[in-house]
Amino acid sequence: MNMHTATETRHLADTITLSDDERQPCEVWTRVMGYHRPVASFNTGKKGEHAERRFFAENRCSLAG
Repeated sequence: MNMHTATETRHLADTITLSDDERQPCEVWTRVMGYHRPVASFNTGKKGEHAERRFFAENRCSLAG
Protein backbone atom coordinates (compact mmCIF):
# COMPACT_ATOMS: atom_id res chain seq x y z
CA MET A 1 0.00 0.00 0.00
CA ASN A 2 1.38 3.42 -0.94
CA MET A 3 1.06 5.79 2.05
CA HIS A 4 1.69 9.55 1.81
CA THR A 5 1.96 12.16 4.52
CA ALA A 6 -0.56 15.01 4.53
CA THR A 7 2.07 17.37 3.11
CA GLU A 8 2.92 14.95 0.29
CA THR A 9 -0.77 14.47 -0.49
CA ARG A 10 -1.33 18.24 -0.66
CA HIS A 11 1.68 18.57 -2.97
CA LEU A 12 0.33 15.81 -5.24
CA ALA A 13 -3.08 17.49 -5.35
CA ASP A 14 -1.48 20.82 -6.27
CA THR A 15 0.30 19.27 -9.26
CA ILE A 16 -2.77 17.53 -10.75
CA THR A 17 -4.67 19.61 -13.29
CA LEU A 18 -7.85 18.43 -14.98
CA SER A 19 -9.31 19.83 -18.15
CA ASP A 20 -13.03 20.68 -18.19
CA ASP A 21 -13.89 17.52 -20.16
CA GLU A 22 -12.18 15.36 -17.48
CA ARG A 23 -14.27 16.84 -14.66
CA GLN A 24 -17.63 15.56 -13.48
CA PRO A 25 -20.39 17.59 -11.84
CA CYS A 26 -20.77 17.39 -8.08
CA GLU A 27 -24.27 16.54 -6.89
CA VAL A 28 -25.25 18.50 -3.78
CA TRP A 29 -27.76 16.96 -1.36
CA THR A 30 -29.42 18.62 1.59
CA ARG A 31 -31.81 17.65 4.33
CA VAL A 32 -35.39 18.83 3.78
CA MET A 33 -38.31 18.00 6.06
CA GLY A 34 -36.52 15.06 7.67
CA TYR A 35 -35.12 13.39 4.55
CA HIS A 36 -32.29 14.04 2.09
CA ARG A 37 -32.82 15.25 -1.48
CA PRO A 38 -30.58 16.47 -4.29
CA VAL A 39 -30.69 20.25 -4.68
CA ALA A 40 -31.00 19.83 -8.45
CA SER A 41 -34.51 18.38 -7.98
CA PHE A 42 -35.78 21.47 -6.10
CA ASN A 43 -38.34 23.77 -7.66
CA THR A 44 -37.41 27.41 -8.31
CA GLY A 45 -38.66 28.66 -4.93
CA LYS A 46 -36.84 26.00 -2.93
CA LYS A 47 -33.61 26.62 -4.90
CA GLY A 48 -33.89 30.29 -3.93
CA GLU A 49 -34.40 29.38 -0.26
CA HIS A 50 -31.37 27.08 -0.40
CA ALA A 51 -29.21 29.84 -1.89
CA GLU A 52 -30.22 32.22 0.93
CA ARG A 53 -29.26 29.83 3.74
CA ARG A 54 -26.76 31.08 6.29
CA PHE A 55 -24.13 28.82 7.79
CA PHE A 56 -22.83 29.32 11.28
CA ALA A 57 -20.34 27.80 13.67
CA GLU A 58 -21.10 27.52 17.35
CA ASN A 59 -18.41 28.38 19.83
CA ARG A 60 -17.46 25.77 22.38
CA CYS A 61 -18.90 26.32 25.79
CA SER A 62 -16.53 26.69 28.66
CA LEU A 63 -16.99 24.62 31.77
CA ALA A 64 -16.10 27.16 34.40
CA GLY A 65 -16.34 25.70 37.85
